[in-house]
Amino acid sequence: MKLDILAIGAHPDDVELSCSGVLAKEASRGKKTGILDLTRGELGTRGSAEIRDQEAAAAAKILGLSVRENIALADGFFINDKESQLRIIEIIRKYRPEIVLCNAIDDRHIDHGKGSKLASDACFLSGLKKIETRLDGKAQEAWRPKHVYHYIQWKNLQPDVVVDISGFMDVKMKSVLAYASQFYDPNNPDNNTPISSKNFQDSVKYRAQDLGRLIGTDYAEGFTVERYPAVDSIFDLI
Repeated sequence: MKLDILAIGAHPDDVELSCSGVLAKEASRGKKTGILDLTRGELGTRGSAEIRDQEAAAAAKILGLSVRENIALADGFFINDKESQLRIIEIIRKYRPEIVLCNAIDDRHIDHGKGSKLASDACFLSGLKKIETRLDGKAQEAWRPKHVYHYIQWKNLQPDVVVDISGFMDVKMKSVLAYASQFYDPNNPDNNTPISSKNFQDSVKYRAQDLGRLIGTDYAEGFTVERYPAVDSIFDLI
């Protein structure tokens, strides 16, 4: 299967919180979308890796993903080394996405910045023919995504590109709330974390609302870029 968009997240729920509106919108247009989770989120204060697996599967259905995979790197301890890069290269070459969406380049959680650089490096290396990988015993062909964008997470980074997701905010929030073990639950006041507060849950919507306000739409998601985005015509800008 060839994907149009592959979103890569250090943890299950990274993608849902940050760019699931874009994935839902493009899936509704017939694009093939997928998520690659680098870890199972096993160090999360709430829930367990097994619960996160179930939540991730539920979120995938809500978003209409064509595929979701998890390469089970060590939560909190994975590094940007050859072994980890090759694991991601195998996935990139397997699905040959045109666009890859990665973690924020700088963020509160150390895995986010690490995951951002690891995924970006793997995207570049995946295009080198002399790096050999195999899938089901067969040699894989080199593939480099055309575009790599980085979504915005905890920190309010300045976006380079803002995408209208009006009409898909409800789907985004449903995918986020599929992670019931992680987010606000008034009946579960124990083990509070920075993302389990009502304020954080509300912030997902009001950040999208504010970005939408800035571009004259209802809701939007922002991304930083690695190279200048280009348009064919000045009229392509809205």
